[in-house]
Amino acid sequence: MATDMAQLCDDLLAETEDLEALVAQLDPAGWSTATPAEGWDVRDQVGHLAYFDERAHESMTDAEAFVAHRHEVLSHPDFADRIAADSRRFDGPQTLAWFRRARPALLDVARRSDPSTRVPWYGPDMSAASSITARIMETWAHGQDVADALDVRRRPTDRLRHVAFIGARALPNSYQARGLPVPETPVRVELQAPSGDVWAFGPEDAADTVRGPALDFCLAVTQRRHLDDLDLAIHGPVATEWLSIAQAFAGPPGPGRKPGQFA
Repeated sequence: MATDMAQLCDDLLAETEDLEALVAQLDPAGWSTATPAEGWDVRDQVGHLAYFDERAHESMTDAEAFVAHRHEVLSHPDFADRIAADSRRFDGPQTLAWFRRARPALLDVARRSDPSTRVPWYGPDMSAASSITARIMETWAHGQDVADALDVRRRPTDRLRHVAFIGARALPNSYQARGLPVPETPVRVELQAPSGDVWAFGPEDAADTVRGPALDFCLAVTQRRHLDDLDLAIHGPVATEWLSIAQAFAGPPGPGRKPGQFA
């Protein structure tokens, strides 16, 4: 995983700019466009990012306050929907303004942080570098929902490496989120990057493997596409089971997408 905080923050900034380009000129109808996430419109997606940017900032600057807030929100099983409902007090431009306050504040504190510093989150504690990597993944994934809602095809970049890394590393989380035992069998992941490079995760001699375009793998582990619609070669029982439930994000399992939804 990349641990250069300056580079991680630069990549998060680039993902931020890509998302802002999608929404900056939207009219009220555009902000209300339904996204593939059931019950969420474009405004909800951006508000979700703004809210968790503020929480990531809090986790880096006041861990005690973050933990107290975490305890309160996690007492509600539908906390993500509750947060979305609360955020709807803002209209689209106000939500974008919120995001434009929260994201720079997070980047500012992150650039001054030791990448190895441990910070609390909604699952296990993580390093500051991992926290920013997760914000890249979340921004890309929710940006995909926005792009799909607006019928925009995004150009993949090698910033997908951050998403792929979390996706591969999150194999245990995919099982734990469903209360399933984590398999001991390793899985090898080999991906073709947009630049043409090959990214690999896991032991070279693993019998279970996943191979294919990095974009397709990232769409799978963020549950933005159904496996039937992706060009991934999956071999072995553990790899097959894992990709059917893979999730790179913390929290309860999502419903995923239906086959052919974006054909």
